[in-house]
Amino acid sequence: MAMLGLLTLLGGATLVMLTPYGVAPAVGVLLVFVVFALVQIGFVPQMRYRHWRYHVDAQELDIQFGVFVVRRTLIPLVRVQHVDTVQGPLSKQFGLSSVTVSTAAGSHVIPGLSDEAADQLRDHISALARVARESL
Repeated sequence: MAMLGLLTLLGGATLVMLTPYGVAPAVGVLLVFVVFALVQIGFVPQMRYRHWRYHVDAQELDIQFGVFVVRRTLIPLVRVQHVDTVQGPLSKQFGLSSVTVSTAAGSHVIPGLSDEAADQLRDHISALARVARESL
């Protein structure tokens, strides 16, 4: 939070310096610092998290995410090569994990799950993928 105060102070000083040169640069700098402040207080991550959806059934994994541009990915479970859980240092502090589903085309991430939910989802997708491959 101290970093936010320092950046706000620097943003204010920059705003004061740019104002004599015109309003447009000052507004641009102000906008950058407002967005940075929203990111720091957690508004943007919360907004992004609310726009994540996933659904698993016996045939496919459906992942949908995006705030302004919505991206939807359908992954046939027969194509799943492996499923991992990932937990970085910040996520670990909050008890959160991400599930990474790997296919030949790349990997797909479902972020922001509780540790227990991520483990259950990883095991569930893995079991369904195994059954889907055996049924071929």
